[in-house]
Amino acid sequence: MVILLNLASAAALLIWSVRLVRTGFERAFGGQLRRWLRLSTSSRFKAAACGSLAAILLQSSTAVAVLMAGFMTAGTIDGVVGLTILLGADLGSAIVAQLLNSSLSVVAPVLLLAGVVTFLRSSRRRLRQIGRISVGLALLFMSLDLIRAASTPLIDGQQSMTVILYLADEPSAAFIVAAVFAWLVHSSVAAVLLFVTMAGQGIIPPEAAFAMVLGANLGGSLIALVLTLKSGVAVRRAVLANLLLRGGGAAGLVYLLSVFPEIPRALGAEPAQQVLNLHLAFNAALLLLCLPLVSLIYRAVSLIVADSNAEADAAARDSALDPDALDTPKRAFSCAVRELVHIGGQVEAMHRKVITLFDGFDEMAAQAIRAQNQSVAQRSLKVRIYLAGVHGKEGEEEIGTRAIDLAGIAANLEAAADMISRKMVGLAETMSLENLRFSQDGWSDLTDFHDTVYRNLQLSISVMMNEDPSLARALVEQKETVRDIAQKLEKKHLYRLKQGLSESIETSSIHLDLLRSLKAVNTSFAMIAYPLLSDSGQLLESRLAAS
Repeated sequence: MVILLNLASAAALLIWSVRLVRTGFERAFGGQLRRWLRLSTSSRFKAAACGSLAAILLQSSTAVAVLMAGFMTAGTIDGVVGLTILLGADLGSAIVAQLLNSSLSVVAPVLLLAGVVTFLRSSRRRLRQIGRISVGLALLFMSLDLIRAASTPLIDGQQSMTVILYLADEPSAAFIVAAVFAWLVHSSVAAVLLFVTMAGQGIIPPEAAFAMVLGANLGGSLIALVLTLKSGVAVRRAVLANLLLRGGGAAGLVYLLSVFPEIPRALGAEPAQQVLNLHLAFNAALLLLCLPLVSLIYRAVSLIVADSNAEADAAARDSALDPDALDTPKRAFSCAVRELVHIGGQVEAMHRKVITLFDGFDEMAAQAIRAQNQSVAQRSLKVRIYLAGVHGKEGEEEIGTRAIDLAGIAANLEAAADMISRKMVGLAETMSLENLRFSQDGWSDLTDFHDTVYRNLQLSISVMMNEDPSLARALVEQKETVRDIAQKLEKKHLYRLKQGLSESIETSSIHLDLLRSLKAVNTSFAMIAYPLLSDSGQLLESRLAAS
């Protein structure tokens, strides 16, 4: 039991280390990664390469799938490009396993020391996240050493031999167990590293290790499928296609290895190296074989995942405002928050879709945004009326303050929706009527800024749901960042005007109006954080300097 406990704790440290590295990269370089992925649509090879690079940095193909889903939902990339990015990310995760199982582990003490010092001594957010990444990598290498040390006594055990013989004779069982394990820990990279280490120690035979690593590929694909079940049709098609290709290919290779067991011998001399090389070769071959056929594969999956009905995509859900809860303020406010989260999701969807109108105006899409604005206005009014009816016997002043705060959030969400529906849709329509186009640099600046605001909108909704002061503080800090970015982009636009670029001159008013509209939407959502920061004593009463 002690041996198994040590092995389980070492595996837990491995899983946590992979997560630590991934979150560090997301927080330090998430914006750049999102930009690379969004700009990777010019060719399939570029999309696959960007997917691989993103998976290497994030230590996870699942994280790339989540990013890809956001871009597809926003209409920035199509389903074929999304599938290509996923296939590239699968290869990237296999490369990560190779790198993390290499001799780099000798630098673990240096990484740990440098990471802790950087994290504790740095005041800049990005440097602190780089320290987090360094600590995560050091712990990852240390966890692999702990797994090797903890598993050594199991090699000669009678019970271990029984399990080894069973797994060697039943590769299909090993395949399924590994797929379930990878799905449970939500990391195919951690699962593969664990199986490779155990194969190197002789705990599991090579035949079982091959099946388990291939099973981890299936489990990794299942993670993305579960996380995107409620996404749009295009996202679900791309993720399902990747599951069928990666999971089906892995299952087919398990059968092939049972018929031709000598194949892995060409992949290395040691069992661990054979397992790693098989994992890498499988994902590389899958990408090379499928890359020319991604369009055909995506169309084939479209027959399985058909276009959903309009009512299914935009199903109206019942209001969360429960009239019976008005006499119980705590319940009533909880109902109001749930309704505000839903309204925030509606405005987020409007913001996500509106940028595509500037690339090609679609009257039906514009009408859908206007209709959603009307829905937001109606729901916002109902929330304010509902909050006005909340009453209780004790704590009347506190009840009134909370109701005012929530009513203010409703008003800000309505203002953001109105800005998107009236101002931004109107600007896109004007561009279409006058047949105008942004300059290439101007359009790139605007889409990057739109993406930055979009991430802040998502953060705002998280603040509403969790009421976490640290998230609220990050949101307000992002408000300042957005203001600085907007100023820099205005200066860049004026510089292009100075150069006499005709496209910049023709669209100057629309360009600046769109920048300011995006900034206003960001401000409306950032206001969600102020009541929470005020309650926790983290908000100054005035930004004015003392006279």
